[in-house]
Amino acid sequence: MELNLELIKMTKKLETQLLVTSLKKAAKKTEQEFWGDLAERLEKPLKNKIEVNLSKISKLAAKNEGKIIVIPGKVLSSGELTEKATIVAAEASEKAKQKISAKGKFISMKEYAQKAEKEKPSEAIIVA
Repeated sequence: MELNLELIKMTKKLETQLLVTSLKKAAKKTEQEFWGDLAERLEKPLKNKIEVNLSKISKLAAKNEGKIIVIPGKVLSSGELTEKATIVAAEASEKAKQKISAKGKFISMKEYAQKAEKEKPSEAIIVA
């Protein structure tokens, strides 16, 4: 059991490192600081990672209508998504993904980074 936990931690760490590398490449390729900023935020130690509840995302979506909400961390399922929104995050709980799909759209940070050339940072807001 302990070995499985270690393996899961190592896998998550590797996934994060690959995502950071992908975001840094997007920053170089597009010459947009937005992607480098996301990479920097994801590189922070685990204790400094961002976790955001759906209730907070709803408030942000209401104030920033039409903007993509980008969370360089994890989306938690506390609360409800009351506004139509597109949410990009490094992680999200399964329950949060279900709640998001009822009112909006969830995109993984990996998918978002792969479309960096097509995305417009001016249409996004980073939740810090």
